[in-house]
Amino acid sequence: SLAVAAGGAQAEFKVGALLPLTGDLQAYGESSRNGINLAAEEINAAGGVLGEPMTIEIADTQTEPQSGVDAAQRLVSVQGVSAIVGALSSGVTIPVASSVSAVEGVPQISGASTSPVMTDLDDNDFLFRTTPSDAFQGTALAEVAADEGMDSVAIMYINNDYGEGLADAFTDSFEAAGGEVVGTSAYEPGLASYRGELSQVSDGESPLLLIGYPENGQPILRQALEGGHFRDFLFTDGMKSPQIVENLGAQYLNGSAGTVPQARDDTDAAQHFTEAYEASFGELPPVPYIDTAYDAVYTIALAAVAADSTDPVAIRDHLR
Repeated sequence: SLAVAAGGAQAEFKVGALLPLTGDLQAYGESSRNGINLAAEEINAAGGVLGEPMTIEIADTQTEPQSGVDAAQRLVSVQGVSAIVGALSSGVTIPVASSVSAVEGVPQISGASTSPVMTDLDDNDFLFRTTPSDAFQGTALAEVAADEGMDSVAIMYINNDYGEGLADAFTDSFEAAGGEVVGTSAYEPGLASYRGELSQVSDGESPLLLIGYPENGQPILRQALEGGHFRDFLFTDGMKSPQIVENLGAQYLNGSAGTVPQARDDTDAAQHFTEAYEASFGELPPVPYIDTAYDAVYTIALAAVAADSTDPVAIRDHLR
C-alpha cells in the first residue's frame, strides 16, 4: 500500500544484469541477455516475486574492468537493484565484487566467470557463480589434450584473472601427466599484432592452447596461421563462438579441440529451458553461458521467496 500511495504503481523487484554488449566478449552478450530475460518473463508469468514483478536492468560492461565497476555502481546506487547477474569476464566480475558488491552489500551471481581466484576472494560472501571453477577446467583440458595425442603445447592467454588462472591450472595438470609446455605468453587485448608473442612461444610443431575471447582471439589465430607458427589448436570456453569458424574458415580449424562447462541436457529442466528459449528467440546458439545466466536469475528469485524479502542481504543469506 505504501508503494501504491507513493508511486501510484506496484513496487518492482529489480535485478541488475552486467553484460558485455560491446568489447572482447560481445559474442556472448546478446545470448546471455536472452537467457536472463527468459527467466524474468517466466517468473513474472507465474506471479512475480512476493507479488511484485521482476524487472531486469541491463548495463554494458564493455568487457572492461573499470567500465564494469562503473556500470555496477549505477545499478546499485541509481537503479536500486536487489541483486546482480554477471559479469561474464572474470577480469570484470572480480573488481565488481571487490569494489561494489562486497562494499554495498548486494549479492552478485556470475554465470560465466571461472577464475579460481573467485573461490577465496575477500567478497564478504556476496559473490557467487553458476559455473565451475577453472581449477576443474584446467584438469579436464589436460585430459582432452592427452586424448588428442598432444604431448607438448604452447600457451597464449589473455592477461587477466581468467587467462592466468586457467593457464596455471592447465599447466599443473598437463605437466603432472607428463606433458611439456614449450612456451607461455600473456597477451594484452586490442593490439594490432601478436606476431611477437606467437614467435616467442612457437617451437614449429606443438599445438597452440589459446585462452582468450572471440574478438581478440580471431586476429591471434589469423596471424598464427599466416605466419606458419601453428597449425593445430586447443581452446577453452572463452573461445567457443561460431563467428570464429565463419570468419577464419572451417578448413583451418578442423581437428581443433577444447573444453567448455556444460550442464547435462537430458534432464526435464534442461529440456524445458531449450524449448522455452527456442519459442522466444529461435534456435539455441552453440555458445556457453546462456542457461547459467537463466539459472542465476531463478536462484535470486527463489532466494528472495525463501527469505520472504527483496532485501539484498536477506537474498544473500538464502542463496545457498
